Amino acid sequence: MRKSGVVASLSVVGLVVAWAAAVGGAATISAAADAGQSGLRSNEAAPDRALLDRYCVTCHNARLRTAGLTLDDIDPGNVGAHAETWEKVLRKIRAGQMPPVGRPRPEAASSAAFMRALETSLERAADAAPNPGRPTVHRLNRTEYANSVRDMLALDIDGHSLLPADDTDAHGFDNNADVLTVSPVLAARYLSAARKIARLAVGRSTATTIETYRLARELIQDDRLDERLPFGSRGGTVIDHYFPVDGDYVVKIRLQTNNFNYIKGLADPHDLEVRLDRRRVKVFEVGGKKEGAPPASWGGTLYGSPEWEQYALQMHDDLEVRFPVGAGEHEIGISFVRKAWEHEDVLQPRQGAWPLSNDEMFDSNPGVDSVIVEGPHSPAGPGDTPARRKLFTCTPRGTGDACARNILSAMARRAYRRPINDRDVQTLMAFYDRGRKNGGFEAGIQQGLERILVSPDFLFRIEQESTDTAGKAYRLTDVELASRLSFFLWSSIPDDELLAAAERGKLKDAAVLEQQVRRMLADRRSKALVENFAGQWLVLKNIRNVSPDADLFPDFDENLRDAFLQETALFFESQLREDRSVVDLLSADYTFVNERLARHYGIPNVYGDRFRRVALTDGRRGGLLGQGSLLTVTSYPNRTSPVLRGKWLLETILGTPPPPPPPDVPALQDRGEGGKIASVRERLEAHRKNPACSGCHAVMDPLGFALENFDPIGRWRTEDSGTPVDASGTLPSGAAFQGMPGLRGLLLQQRDQFATNVTEQLLGYALGRGIEYYDLPSVRRIARGAAPQDYRWSSIILGIVKSGPFQMRSSSIE
Repeated sequence: MRKSGVVASLSVVGLVVAWAAAVGGAATISAAADAGQSGLRSNEAAPDRALLDRYCVTCHNARLRTAGLTLDDIDPGNVGAHAETWEKVLRKIRAGQMPPVGRPRPEAASSAAFMRALETSLERAADAAPNPGRPTVHRLNRTEYANSVRDMLALDIDGHSLLPADDTDAHGFDNNADVLTVSPVLAARYLSAARKIARLAVGRSTATTIETYRLARELIQDDRLDERLPFGSRGGTVIDHYFPVDGDYVVKIRLQTNNFNYIKGLADPHDLEVRLDRRRVKVFEVGGKKEGAPPASWGGTLYGSPEWEQYALQMHDDLEVRFPVGAGEHEIGISFVRKAWEHEDVLQPRQGAWPLSNDEMFDSNPGVDSVIVEGPHSPAGPGDTPARRKLFTCTPRGTGDACARNILSAMARRAYRRPINDRDVQTLMAFYDRGRKNGGFEAGIQQGLERILVSPDFLFRIEQESTDTAGKAYRLTDVELASRLSFFLWSSIPDDELLAAAERGKLKDAAVLEQQVRRMLADRRSKALVENFAGQWLVLKNIRNVSPDADLFPDFDENLRDAFLQETALFFESQLREDRSVVDLLSADYTFVNERLARHYGIPNVYGDRFRRVALTDGRRGGLLGQGSLLTVTSYPNRTSPVLRGKWLLETILGTPPPPPPPDVPALQDRGEGGKIASVRERLEAHRKNPACSGCHAVMDPLGFALENFDPIGRWRTEDSGTPVDASGTLPSGAAFQGMPGLRGLLLQQRDQFATNVTEQLLGYALGRGIEYYDLPSVRRIARGAAPQDYRWSSIILGIVKSGPFQMRSSSIE
């Protein structure tokens, strides 16, 4: 059997070989950067040796080697020789973790002066020998791949169905080049994805396909669930489906079943509407008394009988509609018509997570379980789609070679993120010729597009080197800088304006670079910072995996889970769009809620599914710390965890993670002494009596206790296990605080540390690699530079873009 051009010429092995060739054929790029000229003058602003000897060397010496660290043989007057060690010392002191709890500590003023002197010395050493780091070859992750296809071809694809999930680094980011490996299986998936995307873009996908869209089983469908559904609707869903060609398509609907696999809600009649682009195309009557239906009583042995099974099967077979659709993306809306009456009796309480995820009643409201889209039937041509308009920018004449050359050159320039040379064009035209001979002009374009989508120049971000840059720190070319910038802010390829500026060498101009950054932040694509950076930094992705105890929290459902995520996403996006201070993430006095979430929080007068901004005036919530998403992911299924919440605050908010726990740490007791019911606070106090646990818990637990007024799913409470909640906390330093207001005040006192941590996390995300000790002087500089602007998002982002680690790299060639 003859293989397609892409498969025959670019197998898995071929992809790897081509990638290696691309890396090997490095070209000379920009000249090396000027190194800093001001070295550290002897003992100027050096850390205090006497302070080290008194408070640190007693444990960290060559004899004891506590934690593998020795400070008695290190000269604080030459910090550059041991910069990595000094950065660790600086972080530990700033976190208040050293000296340990119970050991003598210097006065606050002396400690602050020591840290200032150490920072100054480290930064001067970094200036004398710049090290911007060297990211490895960066494969596009799944999100970047899908976004790049969207911006190249005006084609939204489901990256989750085409490609496997990416690994994440220690900070939870999936754009770290070090973990973005390539396997033969992944390479094969890229080949398969390229074929499918090229067919969709060209409009030659005429084979009948079946796509199934499933709704979460825990989704309660008693209300309107999507703003795109009409008022007066209930349940259902809206699907954005891409129809590959003009033709007829069949939509099949499957209804929710209860725990015994019987369709719910058939006792009474319900109207089920199907809409295409918000225009109604079909109304089904579901349930009620009609010929062949079981009686409305539903009782006795009939429930589950063969007659019932036959009726249920027939009901599903009837919920199908066929209609003509033009090629391109369209909305399919499925919803019930909401009735103007409610049940007068008391409905059975809803159950929690699977397998008790739907109540066992048969007379509750019916819901949609899944929607199946099948087609095309009777295909009528490729139609007029945004993808075809983006792709076919000229009309072929004669052999069509000139037009094909223009089309493929334009696509390759966007995909490769650089100017195209003759060799690039010749390779693509060879694939075009093969396809044209077998199927005409458009088949040739399809083959060329497939080749682009599996090219190493598209799949990998390669910053090339040469012998001229050997052993040096050197600046990136403008074209390479444009790619770094677009994948940082958009998780996608540069647009034409940014790429054109880079090709003209304009990004070296600081004013032009700043103008491009502000333009890109104002673009809708900068929402990628919310979805990718914020979602991963704050570990929001974990909310999809939490399952609160169904017996203790029967009100937790998929609707609330979705509302949690939407609240935090809208809140973070508003902070970014309004260019607020990053510190406002902790202190903002507003949030976003719909009726479901407002009811959960106890906020009155909010109705409907639409999220809206509301002011918070009771002092209970505010900023990130009062949001249900974060409170839920830092809890256990059956109880709160001051330890998890305290650890999250130290690690995510302050950037001072505690050391890992020692081995064989005993688990927290389920009850208090003598088997009595006890609050989590009381049980943790007993836990801290273990000397192996007290050191870390003395710092973590007080922070977590301040959030004890929030239960495991973020509701406000005043009691825990019948005991009044004690939300007070006292740190080893003696700082005392009470509840959320006190915790917020404590964190705001450390606003500089919080802003520096946000800068560090954002820089690591921007670089696509882990932050190393030699990056930390740049982190502090960026944060200090943003301080006069009150740490606004734009000032931090601009500081990152203009920094050495972002604009430069170290050579791997010796």
